Amino acid sequence: MNKKFLALAVGAALASPLVAVAADPAPTPEHAVSGNLGLFSSYRFRGIDQTFGKPALQGGIDYSHSSGIYLGNWNSNVNSGAGFPDGNLEMDFYGGYKTSFGDIGLDVGAILYYYPGSKAKVLGIGADSGAVTNKEVYLGASWKFLSAKYYYSMDDYFSLRSATGKSTKGTGYLDLSASYDLGDGWGINGHIGHLNMKRIRNADYTDWKIGVTKDVNGWLFGLAYIDTNAKGSCGKGQFYCFTDSNDETAGALVLGDDNKDAGRGTLVLSVSKTF
Repeated sequence: MNKKFLALAVGAALASPLVAVAADPAPTPEHAVSGNLGLFSSYRFRGIDQTFGKPALQGGIDYSHSSGIYLGNWNSNVNSGAGFPDGNLEMDFYGGYKTSFGDIGLDVGAILYYYPGSKAKVLGIGADSGAVTNKEVYLGASWKFLSAKYYYSMDDYFSLRSATGKSTKGTGYLDLSASYDLGDGWGINGHIGHLNMKRIRNADYTDWKIGVTKDVNGWLFGLAYIDTNAKGSCGKGQFYCFTDSNDETAGALVLGDDNKDAGRGTLVLSVSKTF
């Protein structure tokens, strides 16, 4: 679960008192490939705990073309009790098109969330015994340090269906974010998002984040507070309750013996690098 790394680009302007005309900027390469790697004290996807409060190792690779077309893959460990019975890995595959008009940027694309080894049938989608998946299309816009993106689920949202078997297709998530460069390697960022779950009670919620980052020789250190108003009080039949179990009863809809509110507030420490 898209969760993408925030990279602060630091430009260096070289000036010479002997040169009267500034050098032309370097041309944009036709093809570009980059990678990212990070260690996080906890993995939160749309505010919801994915690792039972344990650390997550995350990384991916991105390809972009000068036309604006891009493709990428991103991966993270997860805990099966977050709704991925018998699964412990998230793999995201995405692609789309980006363009800009001055300070305004546009982004349209699609993303597949895939959890190899997990068992979707445990989460109530009938005879389908395949892995948990989620397919979304998205549309985003940005202006300077502000951005907004809307995601729309094209199938059952992470293989979930209602208690009566109704599809959660059409579930939407709105992401509003800001990232501001303070200079000298420091940055601040904020986010607020809202999930509108189709046909499941107690599943709509809002999440938010506020954080600070520091770039040290290309390594980005971060500290963020993440919280939600998701109804997840364990033992009260709420939706976002996390069970630390690896058997087939694990999942977002079932409580286990060792469980916790998956939407509770927490601090997340991180270190990441883009290369």
